[in-house]
Amino acid sequence: MTTHKRSTIGRDGANDSPWQDQLTGNLAGLSGFSTDTVYDCLIIGAGITGLTAALLLQNAGRKLIIAEAYCLGFGTTGGTSAHINTFADTTYKEAASAFGKEGAQLFADAINEGAGLIRASISDHQIDCDYEAKTGFVYAEDEAQAKQLADVYDGAKAVGVPVSYVDQAPAPVTYQTALEFPDQAQFHPLKYLQALLSEYIKAGGILLEDTKIETVKTEGNFHVADLPQGEIKARQVIYATHIPPGINSYSLRCAPYRSYVLAVKLNGDTYPDVLVYDMQEPYHYFRTHVVDGEKLLIAGGNDHKTGHDEPKKAFADLEKYVRDNYDVSSVKYRWSSQYYVPVDGFPYIGQMPEAAKGIYCATGYNGNGMMLGSIAGKILSDLAQGKDNKYADIFSPSRLKPIAGFTAFVQENADVAYHFVADRSGIHETDSLKRLSPGTGQVVEVDGKKIAAYRDDSGKIHALSPVCTHAGCIVNWNGEEKSWDCPCHGARYDIDGKVLTGPATLNLATIDPENNA
Repeated sequence: MTTHKRSTIGRDGANDSPWQDQLTGNLAGLSGFSTDTVYDCLIIGAGITGLTAALLLQNAGRKLIIAEAYCLGFGTTGGTSAHINTFADTTYKEAASAFGKEGAQLFADAINEGAGLIRASISDHQIDCDYEAKTGFVYAEDEAQAKQLADVYDGAKAVGVPVSYVDQAPAPVTYQTALEFPDQAQFHPLKYLQALLSEYIKAGGILLEDTKIETVKTEGNFHVADLPQGEIKARQVIYATHIPPGINSYSLRCAPYRSYVLAVKLNGDTYPDVLVYDMQEPYHYFRTHVVDGEKLLIAGGNDHKTGHDEPKKAFADLEKYVRDNYDVSSVKYRWSSQYYVPVDGFPYIGQMPEAAKGIYCATGYNGNGMMLGSIAGKILSDLAQGKDNKYADIFSPSRLKPIAGFTAFVQENADVAYHFVADRSGIHETDSLKRLSPGTGQVVEVDGKKIAAYRDDSGKIHALSPVCTHAGCIVNWNGEEKSWDCPCHGARYDIDGKVLTGPATLNLATIDPENNA
């Protein structure tokens, strides 16, 4: 298997996606940055949401600055499988049940408009990002799945999404029935993101990479973020960070999940020229992409909650499933990525109810980040300009849905409470760190002290407090991405305790292991 790792931090884990492996150049727009300037808007995060909103606002004559904690494509946009769909993980029938017919229609319109924004940007800016229109197929393997597929069909028809039953589908297994969705698409997400960034900078926008915003305070009519080189002052702030940082309601209303993806070379030319999805739980998905002139099958699935289950097993199960159903020559890439499932099925986009006026966020995209991230950028741009947007109310973070999603809300937060307590009594007790093999990590107890310990390939121990700085849960070791993952709210840290993904803002405390090794 070929492994792809950067010499510098390029993403939120040890394994690059093919998009991140191909990322070239540094387009950071540093010229013009001044601590004396009051910017119209500070956008925190340079993923698809942040850059879509930034380009729209900059082109509308606003003065923008983006602060990115790491680099372009570091997080979820760089780890997506890059499907562009007119259907969503929250089915339109589920949406109608929770938000009524009008809510389901708005959700469908938002998904479609998000896909349309990507197409329009590609056309307007002549972006070469491997965009290809494709037909999508979803198939059911048994009676229970066929019933679920019928709900998908009924829901899509009710909101005007083109769909039809078909007799033939390119499924890799025997199936009972299948649906065809025309006018789907795929693309290279970071080529697209680089082009948006280039247009944003040409329009006068500023990007600060390696710039972590820990707190934003409000002083009069301005919001202020402290940096080592001074302050950023802005009239408005947009958190485009996948989930807003710190302790707030979004960690209770959005559950973190990781999804696993392989890019494999097949024997022969049996690659599907379409997008394919099954109805298993969790479901699998397949498509084809040419990477550096080589055709590869992109296969994903085996999702589970962050910090739960075994990432190694998830990758192994996914690879077995792919090898069982396709003639695999070799695995070229393997990576995982994070997304957040909203408790009531819809994303949260708009003014943060816990924050001062003019501080916005967008989160809870489920597995549909390319479309919802794009439309979120448009919604946030409109709100920042004082414009009406037809999706503002249905996606408002202030919405109250006491019934829809209540069971999921209780289950997810009971799980959080369980891990907060149970993980403290489940620490592996040992009298030494010497048993820790190179390249592995584990939460251990040494002389009554809990330690998150990782031994690198040279034998050095990297010792940290295992207590997540977000809400105090105990982190778990992710051996595949070489990270410490919180099972409660999805914060993740590297081997030295540095925050990789929020909602945590502070690093794990370091511990001197010399007296314990």
